[in-house]
Amino acid sequence: MRTLIDISVPLQAGIASDPPGHLPEIEYYTHQQTAEDVVAFFPGATVDDLPDREGWAIERVRVTTHNGTHLDAPYHYSAVMDGRARAITIDEVPLEWCLQPAVKLDFRHLPHGYVATAGDVEAELKRIGHALSPLEIVVVNTSAGERYGHDDYVSSGCGMGRDATLHLLERGVRVTGTDAWSWDAPFVHTAERYAVDHDPSVIWEGHRAGREIGYCHIEKLHGLERLPDTGFQVSCFPVKIHAASAGWTRAVAILDT
Repeated sequence: MRTLIDISVPLQAGIASDPPGHLPEIEYYTHQQTAEDVVAFFPGATVDDLPDREGWAIERVRVTTHNGTHLDAPYHYSAVMDGRARAITIDEVPLEWCLQPAVKLDFRHLPHGYVATAGDVEAELKRIGHALSPLEIVVVNTSAGERYGHDDYVSSGCGMGRDATLHLLERGVRVTGTDAWSWDAPFVHTAERYAVDHDPSVIWEGHRAGREIGYCHIEKLHGLERLPDTGFQVSCFPVKIHAASAGWTRAVAILDT
């Protein structure tokens, strides 16, 4: 038997899922509101011809490809990857990257704004007794997961630094994920680091690692605390949006039980 665990968040308006100016907007239209729209396709028909005078339920959505649980393509981080090759867009991401055995790194104990290192990754892998294999998907359980929808969500959780990210990529990992708003540490904390000595290398350092080795990551995962450390797969096929930097995904963990 298999157990499927939804590790995605719903695309939802009216909650603190993203910074101001980046929030999704959803307009809901009921069966009653659209009845006239339906009969307009059929000259001579009236709303009374429809069962219970109902049209269709539809929604109009204004979003970015980075709202909700989504998979970032290498193109999101830079125009180049793997040195100076053209970065691939979301419709070019290899499908085999998106359904693989997975491992969870439990970093819930790390403070908000902390930048995880390669040493942190190795220590956690040692704790769970796991050696990474190429194409394994690595998901990071941070303290941000439990804050989703709260006003402090975007500023919560640790982030993955450049060295930690490259440590994974050099071992063949090509998809990573986090339950935080960003793979990197929350910007409010990075801004404090930048203010100290104005070192630009701290800005988006985990993302920018994709300039050296192209990779994808999933942001806004949810419920990772329900997963074991190892022994599961993750499915995260993205919506195929032409030439886009990301695509929404219904990320699912698959456990053999």
